[in-house]
Amino acid sequence: MGSIKAFPNANALAKYCGIVWNDNDSGDFVAEDKHMSKAGNRYLRYYIIEAAGSVIKHCPEYKAFYDKKYAETRNHQHKRALALTSRKFIRLLFGLLDKGQLYSPEKSR
Repeated sequence: MGSIKAFPNANALAKYCGIVWNDNDSGDFVAEDKHMSKAGNRYLRYYIIEAAGSVIKHCPEYKAFYDKKYAETRNHQHKRALALTSRKFIRLLFGLLDKGQLYSPEKSR
């Protein structure tokens, strides 16, 4: 990944990780079912999603977020909820790395 200073924001880091969705629209049509982009670092994407799965198991805030996203849709529930939780995790990682801080559950609330 290199230095976190190479990324202007968390969205750029997520794009580098490959946790973004391709637009699937034409004219007035906007598809509900969008595929995750295959661009980006596939190894980093795998490990970020694995780390998010671990965070879901150990952090109640992330578990609640995952459950909320899981309940929002009927299609691809687990994949969608895990990807969105991974994006939330990337925002946390970006903030911590950018400020040079360690994670503390007490400070995150």
